[in-house]
Amino acid sequence: MTDAANNPPPDTPAPSHKASGFSASGAAILLRIGEAFTYKAFRNIWTAAFTSAVGTWMQRFAQQWLIFDLTKSVPTDAAFYLGVDAFAGNVPLLLFTLLGGVVADRYDRRYLLMGSQILQMCCALTLTALVWTDTVTIPSILALSFTAGTAQAFGGPSFQSLIPSLVPRKTLPNAIALNSIQFNLAQSVGPLIGGLILATLGLVGCFGLNGLSFLVVVAALAYVSIPAPNQTNRKPVLEELKGGLLYVGRGGALLSLTVLAVATTSLGLPIRAFLPVFADDPNTLSQMMASLGTGAVVGALIVAWLGTFNKMGLTLLSVIIAFGGLIAAFALTPVGAISYIILFFVGVALLIVFSLTASLVQLTVPDELRGRVMSIYLMAFRGGMPLGSLVSGYVVASIPWVTTESIIAVNGGLLALVATYFLIRSHGIREL
Repeated sequence: MTDAANNPPPDTPAPSHKASGFSASGAAILLRIGEAFTYKAFRNIWTAAFTSAVGTWMQRFAQQWLIFDLTKSVPTDAAFYLGVDAFAGNVPLLLFTLLGGVVADRYDRRYLLMGSQILQMCCALTLTALVWTDTVTIPSILALSFTAGTAQAFGGPSFQSLIPSLVPRKTLPNAIALNSIQFNLAQSVGPLIGGLILATLGLVGCFGLNGLSFLVVVAALAYVSIPAPNQTNRKPVLEELKGGLLYVGRGGALLSLTVLAVATTSLGLPIRAFLPVFADDPNTLSQMMASLGTGAVVGALIVAWLGTFNKMGLTLLSVIIAFGGLIAAFALTPVGAISYIILFFVGVALLIVFSLTASLVQLTVPDELRGRVMSIYLMAFRGGMPLGSLVSGYVVASIPWVTTESIIAVNGGLLALVATYFLIRSHGIREL
């Protein structure tokens, strides 16, 4: 249904729940953590997005295995094509995300997201058919990865812009945190399910089930009613794109948050890419990833529990400083129980930083600009990750006396210094 109960107006209070004694306290905590779930529209979209994300991560696992199986006769070819496939899937996000933001501000975000899901479904089902008929080739896989990535580039800004329309303004940080939990759970669960499906139904089962998972999102969107973007005074696409860039670039808190997003991803996330170097064996690596992932879920739960609160900007800067310090501490600590504990808190800090940054960006942008601004933020976010890992890896490879441990420690220290600069100079963030 598409009535007001599915999509309450911004000032509609969340439903209250009464209990007694200890159960009342427990219910209150659960209600606070899952506050956004009290709104039917968000609950349905979250469930659908989680289902689709599990399918996506299941396919990524299976697709990597497929590429490896097709190229394993030459190990260097296998590594090369795995890298090319990752590039083919991600480069559209850098090329088209800004345009996707402009489109999200001009048209109904529901239909744009539906179109994105349907195109990704077609890619998954096409791959299913190619594997089924034993006609799959590396070029066909790369082409489908690029097409699916293009769909994600247009669907991402629409989805991010959709969230504020599903919950009241005060519940937005909680909704964003719960969405982070959804992503991290899917990233953990998807490959595990993919392994089971691969063992029982084969590659066809993995790709086919992922294709069907997109229908869940399409169905959920069909029953959500949201206001369409304001279409008055619309300008040509390039002019609107320029307008979004100028809005962010005029300075103040929004530009500072974007710069912080780049700094956090480029300096903070290489630690995740270089974990195999620290681990040195599969078992240790799995324990490290588990520690980091568990911390990320806990961090998202903390943000979900906090919701909207005073001094969010000040809290963000403080956590980024702690995040940088934890990264440096991990890099300088021998692998063992203490390093696992540090990684857990790295994960906690990471998700708090990402959730608070996204919340503050959403809260400071008017609805008619939200798609464009979120696309710029996502561009900065996504661009920082590969750039930081590439530069850090190049430095380690080209300078003999620089080790992986030392570059990660320096990255952490630099990130803490950047956050300290914004803490001192503010640039509007402390006041948020």
